[in-house]
Amino acid sequence: MTELHQTLRTKLHRLPKRGSYDRELVYQILDEAFICHVGLVVDGQPYVIPTGYGRAGDTLYIHGSAASRMLRNLAKGIDVCVTVTLTDGLVLARSAFHHSMNYRSVVVLGQATVVEDEQEKLIALEALSNHIIPHRWSEVRAPNEQELKATLVLALPLVEVSAKVRTGPPIDDEEDYQLPVWAGVIPLRLRRPSATRVCRKTSSRPLTREVIRGTRENKMLRRQSDGARDENEVREMRGGDCGIERSVYL
Repeated sequence: MTELHQTLRTKLHRLPKRGSYDRELVYQILDEAFICHVGLVVDGQPYVIPTGYGRAGDTLYIHGSAASRMLRNLAKGIDVCVTVTLTDGLVLARSAFHHSMNYRSVVVLGQATVVEDEQEKLIALEALSNHIIPHRWSEVRAPNEQELKATLVLALPLVEVSAKVRTGPPIDDEEDYQLPVWAGVIPLRLRRPSATRVCRKTSSRPLTREVIRGTRENKMLRRQSDGARDENEVREMRGGDCGIERSVYL
């Protein structure tokens, strides 16, 4: 992929060696995270609002109620800053000063526009749904006319964008390496420990293997062992008594 164009607003001044304008890296971070934070100023008051999002090509989509104050203000074309962060590890140094975190982050600047075209709106909502659970859009009922009317979708072009990444061990002052203090990296990762199956009918379509597999592979949560237990849990997710809640690993 090509490099994103660097602007005065996306140029990194603090630790620029951690910065990146690689489009593939930016999209990888956006596709792996779940939540973005939307920063905007309304009547002189700054707000930072967490929300879900989805990406389709070179566009980031956010959505919500047509009555949302955040979305209605963004629809006016005001400047917006959207950030996404993944925390990969806690970096424990030998001194308090040099403690840090390993992370991957993206900052998107620009102005959002309302998605008026119904076909693009459906593409955006599909991207939003599949971003959380891969292949989910094909499993569920599509939005009806009333639901589409009640939903406001905004498009933010991925043009003025930068990424920032920290990896590796702690970097201590030379004299501190002699201190009898444990130092290193504690890895962190996002896990779904269980899912609860709830329905009100005696029969329902099972959760397909494509959805189960997509959830694990796309979010890198697939376990590498315990195969027999894995298969049992897949069977529970695909069938069983609908009147009983079942907690299963995703």
